[in-house]
Amino acid sequence: MHRGIIALAALLLGWSGAAAAQDRPPCREVGDLPHLTIDPQAADQLAEIGLDRAEVFRRMRETSIPETMGCWAMPVGNFDSQLVSVGMSQWNYGTGSLQPVLKAWRNSFRSRGRFKRELKALAPTYGKLFFSKGCLDTPVRDKCRTAILAAHGPDGKLNATVLAELTRIFEHDTMLQVQTDAYVALLLEVRAELFRLWPAGPITPRKVRWAIDIRVQQKTLPNDEDAARLRRKLAALPAAERPVRLKAMLAWYQGLSEAVDQDGVSRDYQWNVQQWTCLIDTGRIDDEQFELLHLTFLRSRTATGNSGRWQALTFSRRAKIILGTGSVSGIRDGGCKP
Repeated sequence: MHRGIIALAALLLGWSGAAAAQDRPPCREVGDLPHLTIDPQAADQLAEIGLDRAEVFRRMRETSIPETMGCWAMPVGNFDSQLVSVGMSQWNYGTGSLQPVLKAWRNSFRSRGRFKRELKALAPTYGKLFFSKGCLDTPVRDKCRTAILAAHGPDGKLNATVLAELTRIFEHDTMLQVQTDAYVALLLEVRAELFRLWPAGPITPRKVRWAIDIRVQQKTLPNDEDAARLRRKLAALPAAERPVRLKAMLAWYQGLSEAVDQDGVSRDYQWNVQQWTCLIDTGRIDDEQFELLHLTFLRSRTATGNSGRWQALTFSRRAKIILGTGSVSGIRDGGCKP
């Protein structure tokens, strides 16, 4: 559903750290609204992994922070070869995740005429292009690609008209429901994946947050064969060797972060290495964290978007969730005191 790399709009638009929310353009922020509904059967299934309505919207908000700085829309252009990315989970044309969202919004109207009137009001210039057959096909057709690329400026960003029209569409009340439905569907997939990886449980809040982040960014969790191999190795590892193995992963992460073709981590990795090393040295990594870090390492080194350009960033995001300490996009949480 989502691409294997992050549309870090904050980085592309020059925003950073705690100032991001202040410096971004005004937007409709992701959160629970009275008109948004969750299918009762889906709600019952999500409750099995500790996600009631309030938690669903907390997780939605958490997902949106690195993707859109908490906005329902925030379109970005072709910086990551995905043509256009938009919405709280940055659905995009490149992977084919945007087309179903657009179709669901179009199909939510009672009549074709009402849809056309609403589209004309929200997107008079580019609306027909967004919903043309060529742009709703997967992959998009050449005519659509050419037209959308022409709507980018010399700086490689979408022009102001495209930005405004996509923002209006994705902040539309009905599109908020479409995005909520799509996110709930994603959470149901996460639930199934968690029960696959841990059939005997427990399914903890940490595992849920970790799995959601992987599903959003890399689509799939580790497969059964890889997980079984890794668990055999972890089970055979003497406890005394754990710190050495964890620091080997940090060395990999630091080396990647300092390479010329890794992006999104330059402001974060040094602090992360310091804090995570402190957690290792002071023995503050439990068994669940130990396993999740290794499963993260397994998936991060298969993040292939832009030929692996975001591997260090994928590790940063998951490690921060697992350890409760970390910096992503210049935003630091937690810390470690020896």
